[in-house]
Amino acid sequence: MSSTEQHLRVTVAALMYATGEDQRTLATGLELTQPQISRKQSGRAAWSLTDLDRLAAHYGMAPIDLLSGADHAVSRLPEHRRSAVIGGVQTMLAG
Repeated sequence: MSSTEQHLRVTVAALMYATGEDQRTLATGLELTQPQISRKQSGRAAWSLTDLDRLAAHYGMAPIDLLSGADHAVSRLPEHRRSAVIGGVQTMLAG
């Protein structure tokens, strides 16, 4: 069985993809460093409850949305935060 931590890592990866963010951009938004994000996403460090609150604020949703699975979290992502894939290249939607 997968852990909550694993589910959160998958959700963060899905949100990064949906918004077109890389680890450096996410790190800036959370006031962390890219290596910290890398460690959290690889499972070498844990996402904290403070991180969860920051992730929720960064993505414009409630913390519970992040814990309800990747599909749910992506569906809760504000439209202006979504990116589009055009010709195989992901771009941010203007909004």
